[in-house]
Amino acid sequence: MLYAFDSYYFDDKAKTVCFAFENWTDENPLQIFTEIIESNEEYEPGAFYKKELPCILDVLTKINLKDEDIIIVDSYVILDDEGKFGLGGYLYEKLEKKNAIIGVAKTRYARNTLHVAEVLRGESKNPLFVTAIGTDLQVAAENVKNMAGEYRIPTILKKIDTLTKE
Repeated sequence: MLYAFDSYYFDDKAKTVCFAFENWTDENPLQIFTEIIESNEEYEPGAFYKKELPCILDVLTKINLKDEDIIIVDSYVILDDEGKFGLGGYLYEKLEKKNAIIGVAKTRYARNTLHVAEVLRGESKNPLFVTAIGTDLQVAAENVKNMAGEYRIPTILKKIDTLTKE
């Protein structure tokens, strides 16, 4: 199973949504998990995981995660060429390295050239930035490239982003 996560912050709260789906080419989730928690953690550049990791872990308590399941986060797994962890890396550690984590980011993190694959989708000239741990980076990038949707952002990831803000 594939699990995609996204969070939206408002009024000292965080709404986290997780879509569960079976195939990279799916346009719609099989299941949706949603949770709103208190979130007073300030954003810290290079340490986004401090804000979002508790949100994801909270939703994961509702999921019977299997070792072969893959998690997709709207963030980086590895931040820089030295291998500094981003949100996905810290999640990988919390899950005892049992699940592959794939990060799909919309903006470039300046010091990362070794651990990121740029993915162009549709007619967009702006790439998505894919990082991964627990799986091959190029395979992860190809899977993201082949996700359903004709635009830069895959359909299922766009839907989850929209739902977090509702």
